[in-house]
Amino acid sequence: MTSLPGTGHGTGHGTGNGHRAQKERGRPRICMPSGRGFRRKAWLCGHYEAQDVLTEVDDVDLICLEPGRGYETRELWQRKIMYRDITRTAVYANPGLRTVRLTRDYDLFVARCQTYKDLLDINAIRGWKDRCRTSVVWIDEMFAALLPEQKYWLHALRQFDHVFVGFSGTTEPLSNIIGLPCHYLPGAVDAVRFTPGARPPARVVDILSIGRRWEGLHQALRAVAGQTGGFYLFDTFAGSQVEPWDHRQHREQFANVARRSRYFVVAPGKIDRPDETQGQTEVGHRYFEGAAAGAVMIGQGAVCATFSELFPWPDAVIEVQPDGSDAVETLHRLGADPERLATISRTNAQQALLRHDWAYRWKEILQVAGLEPAPAMQAREERLKEIAQAVASTELERVAV
Repeated sequence: MTSLPGTGHGTGHGTGNGHRAQKERGRPRICMPSGRGFRRKAWLCGHYEAQDVLTEVDDVDLICLEPGRGYETRELWQRKIMYRDITRTAVYANPGLRTVRLTRDYDLFVARCQTYKDLLDINAIRGWKDRCRTSVVWIDEMFAALLPEQKYWLHALRQFDHVFVGFSGTTEPLSNIIGLPCHYLPGAVDAVRFTPGARPPARVVDILSIGRRWEGLHQALRAVAGQTGGFYLFDTFAGSQVEPWDHRQHREQFANVARRSRYFVVAPGKIDRPDETQGQTEVGHRYFEGAAAGAVMIGQGAVCATFSELFPWPDAVIEVQPDGSDAVETLHRLGADPERLATISRTNAQQALLRHDWAYRWKEILQVAGLEPAPAMQAREERLKEIAQAVASTELERVAV
């Protein structure tokens, strides 16, 4: 077992004593665990990016958890029994991570989970309830239709003072089950990393498609690229399952490609998993990334009220049929109007800077938890506004390159 003295500021680099990366700035007031040291799938890199932004804008002890001997076997076994654990105690057991004991007090404990399965990790941290004045859990992905299957672990959410969920359609049914109010908090992006800025690079990639896709539209885009000699960049394997060497470099590379792409294919979350969604349409992360990169997003917007609230500006997404039947016509029409393309690009980038940076989401959490934003968060907001103003004054000709 390792004791965490809590005398530094987490930078999110996963260095230091193995449990926490330190950067001297102020007394850490936030304690946040992270599985970045042993869970490295590409689909988690955006999740770690969110944690990184919080460590940049506040005083955080980032606890980089480590697996103990036999972790993989024990964790798999524990997840299986959670679905039929009538004692409802398995969810509170350490899944085999090295134990960490907090030895100082914090204002806030934050458990930022990509899925509910990450909730087990906090059991490796002893004393967090006693050492943290307020606690928050933020689960990004949770579909309402699957809640009945998860009945033996949902009660564990009651140990937190505030519950945030990344899917708007899940907040009400989850709140009814656990008897606590749940807050909707959408995804976001490191807008500073993704923005093309006031001097955007040439958009040498004609079309970019990352992750899940409609096969009909994909084949139509392949055909268009083949006929015109365009550059259509898409996944040729299950890219989300690979393990990048470094999550920051992975996100940097993604951002570099995205802001050099003219069109960016988007779709609602998990379009190829109707067994999970059961008709629930949610705003996926690709929308935030494509907009922040200043790309022209093509595909389908999410058919839910929250999408229009998050992306209320004209042409946020240019609708293209999932079967690709109108792809050629749509791209031809857009290509013939470079001024419109430039306006869309500039507006997407500007609006993402003003609305969809991770700092804005963390600020909402702090407000609910009763904490004032730190000076570093205010400084980041000012920087986002400055970049947005610079993007707004970008010459149309340059954006359209």
